[in-house]
Amino acid sequence: MARSGTPGEETRPRVRQAGRPGRDGGLHTETPEEEPGSGGGGRRAAQAESGHRRGSPKRHGKKGKRRVLRWVASVTALLIIGGAGAGYLYIQHLNGNLKKADLTLGDKKMADHKANAAGQTPMNILLIGSDARDSKENQKLGGAKDTFGAPPLADVQMLLHLSADRSNMSVISMPRDTMLKIPKCTDPETKHVYPATTRLTMTNETLERGGPGCTVATWYELTGITIDHFMMIDFSGVVSMADAIGGVPVCVKGNVYSHTSAGKGSGLKLEKGTTKIKGKQALQWLRTRYGFEDGTDLGRTHAQHMYMNSMVRELRKGTKLTDPGKLMNLAEAATDALTVDKGDKGLGSVNRLYDLAEELKKVPTKRITMTTMPNVYGTGTLKERVLPKPGEADQLFQMVRDDIPLDGKASKRKAPAAKKPTASPAEIPVTVRNGTRTDTDYPVKGRASAVKELLTGKGFTQAAIDTQNTEAAKRTGILFPTVDMEGNAQAVAKALGIPLSAVKKSPDVSGITLAVGADWREDGDYHAPSAEEKTPESARALNGDDETACMDIQPGFGF
Repeated sequence: MARSGTPGEETRPRVRQAGRPGRDGGLHTETPEEEPGSGGGGRRAAQAESGHRRGSPKRHGKKGKRRVLRWVASVTALLIIGGAGAGYLYIQHLNGNLKKADLTLGDKKMADHKANAAGQTPMNILLIGSDARDSKENQKLGGAKDTFGAPPLADVQMLLHLSADRSNMSVISMPRDTMLKIPKCTDPETKHVYPATTRLTMTNETLERGGPGCTVATWYELTGITIDHFMMIDFSGVVSMADAIGGVPVCVKGNVYSHTSAGKGSGLKLEKGTTKIKGKQALQWLRTRYGFEDGTDLGRTHAQHMYMNSMVRELRKGTKLTDPGKLMNLAEAATDALTVDKGDKGLGSVNRLYDLAEELKKVPTKRITMTTMPNVYGTGTLKERVLPKPGEADQLFQMVRDDIPLDGKASKRKAPAAKKPTASPAEIPVTVRNGTRTDTDYPVKGRASAVKELLTGKGFTQAAIDTQNTEAAKRTGILFPTVDMEGNAQAVAKALGIPLSAVKKSPDVSGITLAVGADWREDGDYHAPSAEEKTPESARALNGDDETACMDIQPGFGF
């Protein structure tokens, strides 16, 4: 039965699964939610138990509608700002519209980017779509009155990577139902400390643990990718955006009607071929799950990628956005909808957003690649949730860390700049940490001592072990605190065969520190895992210039 809210909205009753991890790292016992009109007692009881609503693969409609709005707005806002012209954007009150928050709320500070030989560094922006129901507009779109004003969830998370040479752009979407461990986060306003979860938890719960900075900290913990900025969107302007640019072309391989006999589905009805959609149809496309591919949220994500690329192509043409009034309204709505990272280097002004848009516009659409994090379904109590796919997910993350284009084209990047050491190996102190612990395995006993002996054998006689710090590290790396130590840190890396891309400046250390990671659990020399310059097929790479992309239709949803 469809739940109360926007008519025709795609929904499923939520059924809490026994033993599912909750936001506190524990397990919740889940019970069926009551139907609308039954007094809501079951729903309230379930919410009282968990403290907050939870997403489910079987409940996508109301959240799906809102989350795709935020998802699309994350980049459209940038493109609007870049295309509208300085005459409309340098207005002081637009700066006042922007909301600002801390970049990261985790204990682990992110390492600095490694510049290439030309002195260029990449830029990574985490785009977050909030499902907040804290305004009349969002409540009108989302329905679900019982959750009005509840803490929001990060239902859309996309990492946008702009290459160091600005020749290409990559986007990685993380499925909403991804299960992972969330690091410790501290709410900057209340100072409340949310301890690290001890069990796998849904990634969308990161937002309610202090704000978007916890979502950033979780991404850094999972991927090792340094994140420069975030943009969180609470935006309902996809309809006006599609209208403003004259519609967005989309393609289906057959007639499709997203509707079930039980009243579920987005209501999207399109004939086979390409149609330019706008207004209500655009909204329906972005939230359609029933009718696309296999009827899962992964298929919907792929459809969103198609829409996104098509919309960017339309915006780049620049032939439709000619009405100053519409441009002004879009600029107002975009800045009012954004929460960005604050600070001296943050995006907290229209001027900064304009500069960012100019950087993004350097990338031609043919070098934009949209992907989904490779994933697999869990087992047991997690059978309807997804996990990062072993090997392939980290391969994708490593390609981004190493600034390797995801479109498979030859990279113009230059190797990290090598610096000469300022001292001989015997004069370079090195602290060795055993970070070989994983989510499933204890630290390998004696690894720090073994690596210390390797260093001593190569002349680094001042190597010492840090027995107090055994923080887990997925990848082996070398950190240094100040620029004058970079050459010496690189000398340590060269001696052990560690790539220079793993040598980074960090404020978390007081001297050269070697963290032996989970990728070096075995005795012997270090063998750096090589990132093939090929995106895993499971990431479903979609090129921004591909005008032939067309959605497969789920059997039973034609007409």
